[in-house]
Amino acid sequence: MGKITKRVVDALGSKPNKDVFAWDSEMRGFGVRVKPTGAKTYLIQYRNIEGRTRRLVLGSCGVLTPEQARGLARQKLAAVAEGADPSADRHAIRDGMTVADVCDWYLKEAGEGRLLGRNRRPIKATSIAMDRSRIETHIKPLLGPRLVSNLTLRDVEAMQADIAAGKSARGKKLQGRGGRSTGGAGVAARAISTFRALLGHATRLGLIEKNSASGVRQMASRKVKRRLSADEVRHLGKVMRQLSANGEHPTGLGAIRLMLLTGFRRMEALSLQRAWLNRQERAIHFPDTKSGEQLRVVGLAAIECIESLPVQEHSPYVFPADVGDGHFIGVVRVLDRVCAKAKLSGVTPHVLRHTFASIAGDLGFSELTIAGLLGHTSRGVTQRYVHLDAALAVAADQVSAEIAKLMDGESKSDSKPTSPRRKRSRTSSEAADPRRSSAGDDDLRPALASS
Repeated sequence: MGKITKRVVDALGSKPNKDVFAWDSEMRGFGVRVKPTGAKTYLIQYRNIEGRTRRLVLGSCGVLTPEQARGLARQKLAAVAEGADPSADRHAIRDGMTVADVCDWYLKEAGEGRLLGRNRRPIKATSIAMDRSRIETHIKPLLGPRLVSNLTLRDVEAMQADIAAGKSARGKKLQGRGGRSTGGAGVAARAISTFRALLGHATRLGLIEKNSASGVRQMASRKVKRRLSADEVRHLGKVMRQLSANGEHPTGLGAIRLMLLTGFRRMEALSLQRAWLNRQERAIHFPDTKSGEQLRVVGLAAIECIESLPVQEHSPYVFPADVGDGHFIGVVRVLDRVCAKAKLSGVTPHVLRHTFASIAGDLGFSELTIAGLLGHTSRGVTQRYVHLDAALAVAADQVSAEIAKLMDGESKSDSKPTSPRRKRSRTSSEAADPRRSSAGDDDLRPALASS
């Protein structure tokens, strides 16, 4: 075998039930291994000071180039010549790492942008903050001192059961920001998701031998089905007008109204900047959302809501903070006060988003159209071209106008939902492309408004 190059690596094939090796002719001990599965890795083979043959994997052929692997091999083999045993050192590190050590490594690497998420981009700071909360609140207290090398799937599922039972729950922080931590299936499932992901990163990069959370069965949590009925929206609007006259926080009331008129997530609404609004296109350009950069169509009633809000000098935000240069954050407190006055229970910002989607369904819009309005990437694969979709603009106008009528107290007869026409089957082209799902579609399956 000659010098290992990309062409040589690409040409290597696998054999059933047998590893295939190719050794470099220029650097003794440097080679490529092909597993029966077809996975290819660079490695070195050497004899340690005791004369025992050792192998050390340098990295995947899909991650390292031959030149990068050659440079790593040169460093490791030079250390071997000085008496080091890099394979034994790596095993010692793997065997001695605790769950807390791996969690700290993950937070550091992710915080510095060296780990990529599912979208092949550095993990977002907001996601890291949520992961940190789950790690510090649940994972470390329950499994932190345990050695990762001894961890089993049973241990991970036992942790999930303990979280669900509330064994890692804590009261409200005495100082600083942060709410009360409780148990429950949903909290447990999200903590397991974080744990499995961080162990996956550590395994993929060779920090640990295996992902002990791989294959865990996550608990199913009940989907939030709460939505506001037309009468509840009408009553909510009436109470908001009363509280506005009595001095309730105008910024909070404005944020509640906008979330109902658009279906925006809480932070999408609160962090909204006026420069992102394009009135001509009836759209808002979000530089970053939970699903990445998006151009989101909004109705005329929503645009009028934004434009009616007072502009604070030197602040780019539609909902500026009372103090400082940031945006308003207290909408949940305002919503709680409004709902307490209106005697409405179980209303959260997510319920407002679900209400928007449900009213869109009541008006006869298809599930794909609703997904486009909400900015769901799973179904809205053409979101980047949303400015070309006239159907979404029509839908956004009609849905926001209907909600505005309800909130502003127009008569019930004026706000009846459009009667759906006879249900028809969606063509294959419409199913493949959300842009073909127009405002007249009659697929009335329940809107999926989960964020």
